[in-house]
Amino acid sequence: MYLLNVTTMSDIVNLSWHTYIMIVLYFIILLGIGYYAYKTSTGNLDEYMLGGRNIGPYVTALSAGAADMSGWMIMGLPGEVYSIGLSASWIAIGLTIGAYINYHVVAPRLRVYTEKANNSITLPEFFKNRLDDQSNTIKILAGLIIVVFFTLYVNSGMVAGGTLFESAFGLNYHYGLILITAIVIFYTFIGGYLAVSLTDFFQGVIMLIAMVMVPIVAMMQLNGLDTLGDAARLKPTNLDWFKGTTVIGIISFIAWGLGYFGQPHIIVRFMSIKSVKQLPTARRFGISWMAISLLGAVLVGLTGISFVAERGVVLEDPETIFILMGQVLFHPLVGGFLLAAILAAIMSTISSQLIVTSSSLTEDFYKLIRKKTPTNDRRKEFLLVGRLSVLVVAIVAIVIAWSPNDTILNLVGNAWAGFGAAFGPIVILSLYWKNLTRTGAISGMVAGAATVIIWIVWVKPLGEINDFFNLYEILPGFIINLVVAYLVSLFTKKPEIDVEKELEEVKAEIKNAMQ
Repeated sequence: MYLLNVTTMSDIVNLSWHTYIMIVLYFIILLGIGYYAYKTSTGNLDEYMLGGRNIGPYVTALSAGAADMSGWMIMGLPGEVYSIGLSASWIAIGLTIGAYINYHVVAPRLRVYTEKANNSITLPEFFKNRLDDQSNTIKILAGLIIVVFFTLYVNSGMVAGGTLFESAFGLNYHYGLILITAIVIFYTFIGGYLAVSLTDFFQGVIMLIAMVMVPIVAMMQLNGLDTLGDAARLKPTNLDWFKGTTVIGIISFIAWGLGYFGQPHIIVRFMSIKSVKQLPTARRFGISWMAISLLGAVLVGLTGISFVAERGVVLEDPETIFILMGQVLFHPLVGGFLLAAILAAIMSTISSQLIVTSSSLTEDFYKLIRKKTPTNDRRKEFLLVGRLSVLVVAIVAIVIAWSPNDTILNLVGNAWAGFGAAFGPIVILSLYWKNLTRTGAISGMVAGAATVIIWIVWVKPLGEINDFFNLYEILPGFIINLVVAYLVSLFTKKPEIDVEKELEEVKAEIKNAMQ
């Protein structure tokens, strides 16, 4: 263990060859998993994009969690708790509740209905088939939203990766950006969805160990459980659930949970699980992993307050608190493992977003251009396009991330809100309400996405005038989408297919599977 008095971050980071061994080993394992997935793949688009709907419950659960809990869990959330105290943990509470409800409300019906709806392998394709949209308007619109917001989302992960290499390794931000992107592109490009899911499982295990280990060792080295009391003595609001934020702030944090219903890279996990009967196992395993990891992230931020104060550290960037504690408290070999945990959080999300964006570009756009019935040669063509799409999206995201101008938490928050407000209400209505129409879904989707953008650009700057305008944009976007989709559906043409019969068949299949 290392107990040092330092004044700057650069005094802390003194990496040895042990650390680099762990990082290199981590990269080798990821590349090996990618190669394994490539060798076991059957070489068709369905398997490349959705794993052939043959993923087990434990891989489903941890891959969903790792894809969700990106760099913001290890860097963004502890940094927020470090900055404002325990009141920042409302976001963890909102996310856990939202994820739990998502497993109950969305997962079973989406798994069954997407297969029944002409084996839809993307969310836009499901909307198109469920709403009988012969014009493909909703498929194209949903695909555009995925491509735009996921490019921004991938950007947030890349910024986190570049920041990690700059803070922990003393390397140039851009070198770190390129290295992380290259590794992710490789195993995603060759191994597809199976590689992404298996690497996410591996990375989820690493993240869990790290988030449990760091706060426990920090309290052992400092003052035990009284370490939290020390944080409160430094600033009384640090352990106050309601101080350091406002009512609007708490509502905004909890509203993050709404985002789960519309995140394509998360709900695609429900579509790929082998059987709907395995979802309860996935739910219990996934929510347990999530609750423990988020609690660990909050404790990292709280113990970090006392840790920094005791050692006289000047922490220039609160989002590097995990890096600081990991490098000071542990042997370089373990410190390398903890840095790998940050990479795991970042890379698992980037790869998940890349594969979903790739599937949308291929399935929702390219296939519309190539309307002919697929032959064996055409299937190879679609698979190649899917792989090339991974490369294109990654390059665009690198260009955007080259000059970062916002915090990781804010970057993630904007993209999370965009998906949650645009897709969340439509997913729920399409799975439960027989009267949803194509026009209603399109109108709601546009209204939700537009509200998020307008709120970010024009409304939030008014937050200095009235705190209400600081409300997290997902909440107004979600509500407006829901209201618009419902009202427009009441006055527009219903799908010609028998939706009521489909919904009853879905319910019956789920009931039979759970018996």
